[in-house]
Amino acid sequence: MSARLIDGNALARSIRDDVARRVAALAARPACAGGPVVPGLAVVLVGEDAASAVYVRNKVKDCGEVGIASTLDRLPADTSEATLLARIAELNADTKVHGILVQLPLPQHIDAHRVIEAISPAKDADGFHVGNVGQLVVGRPLFRPCTPYGVMRMLEHAGTRLDGAEAVVIGRSNIVGKPQALMLLAAGATVTICHSRTKDLAAHTRRADVLVAAVGRPNLVTADMVKPGATVIDVGMNRGADGKLCGDVDFAGVREVAGAITPVPGGVGPMTRAMLLVNTLEAAERSAG
Repeated sequence: MSARLIDGNALARSIRDDVARRVAALAARPACAGGPVVPGLAVVLVGEDAASAVYVRNKVKDCGEVGIASTLDRLPADTSEATLLARIAELNADTKVHGILVQLPLPQHIDAHRVIEAISPAKDADGFHVGNVGQLVVGRPLFRPCTPYGVMRMLEHAGTRLDGAEAVVIGRSNIVGKPQALMLLAAGATVTICHSRTKDLAAHTRRADVLVAAVGRPNLVTADMVKPGATVIDVGMNRGADGKLCGDVDFAGVREVAGAITPVPGGVGPMTRAMLLVNTLEAAERSAG
């Protein structure tokens, strides 16, 4: 029997509808409650990376569809680090901006870590600031990184039990792997993180009730590596030899073993964008008290 499909597009639409309702409620606040508030997201793109330009365009479009005000700073590739940091300082001070996103990757002459740390933790819509990472570690998250946050919502939607479950995360990046492990741990799962130096990867993945693949290697996870009935979340986004998008999971093969699985495309990707809207909205709600 084929695994049940976890439809990221459908869930993301539902989340965007909820965000739109909450945005409208903020905009309709009476004067006695502090007056109207319009959530605002500032996006900064440095350089001409084609993929980044597409991501940014989609994020701005998403904001417009739910009523979030967005601004886009497109800076040339030779922008100095000092100029970028000065712009971030201006956005930090702008009361109409509730979330700030600096699109990665940045040109090599700019220290991405320094840029991320320059963003106010209260406006860190990506959830990458060390202060927000620390909050996640101690179980009191303010902003959660968007991709693992979206994965958790997908697991919840799928009815996947995490308390006491064996969870395996393949990948240890600061953007997905590490925060994903922390979120699963907070939900009561027993978590194993695997990576490029893990010996006998399949021995770990075959134990997993929940398997999250986030390494960027096409079809790394095959059917013989998956526990029957497991929930498999594919974060990977790659181009196969045929030029088509594919994930880190051999979808056709694994679908015949797993209990639930996400597709690529149409799985985690739409959820990542949806959770950016949620983070921006929640920042505005906190600002409004």
